[in-house]
Amino acid sequence: MRLRNQRYGISNRFYQSAAVICLALMSQAAPAATPRTVVAFGDSLMAGYQLRPGEGFAPQLEAALKAKGRNVTVVPAGVSGDTTAQGKARINWVLAGMNAKPDLVILELGANDMLRGQSPATAKANLDAMITAFKAKGARVLLAGMYAQPNNGPVYQKRFNAIYPALAKAQKVSLYPFFMDGVAAVPGMQLGDGLHPTPKGVKIIVARMLPLIEKELDALPK
Repeated sequence: MRLRNQRYGISNRFYQSAAVICLALMSQAAPAATPRTVVAFGDSLMAGYQLRPGEGFAPQLEAALKAKGRNVTVVPAGVSGDTTAQGKARINWVLAGMNAKPDLVILELGANDMLRGQSPATAKANLDAMITAFKAKGARVLLAGMYAQPNNGPVYQKRFNAIYPALAKAQKVSLYPFFMDGVAAVPGMQLGDGLHPTPKGVKIIVARMLPLIEKELDALPK
């Protein structure tokens, strides 16, 4: 019996050692995911207008990506009230204050231009300049589109709505056609102003955009 126990102890230690070696080899074969930096660049829709910390687009997106096992930091760069002109003016300031270069920029601007009835051509030129600037920094760009409200009139609607598909094609960047998809005009998904998403609304936006965002991250150089 004593000899059998000794043999069992030796065998058990052997298998424990083998398991440790296998785990070590597996950890070497599967290195940690490359850290990525995503910039959520936009207006109040990105800034989490009237939402509590953690409820806005950037923190919810980061949490969703980390739940998928991705080593991603999402930098919130939304400023309430920003037009495309104001967004373009602060690009260098935002990039200079970052600890790491952006791998992916989600660009969401134009809603305030539309609400103020500003020129679609000017908005398009500003967005075009921003895409060029971000690409010059080595970042991929995901363009998040916006639709004009009916009260802008059919001519304005047509001109404004055409901005985003045209830019995505010309700049060869991915397009998410409507940032507020699944949220606009849906009861309980917008604040009392009828413009900004609730925390649940943000969750819907993140969930719908997530597959495209992951596709963009997978397209980055290893």
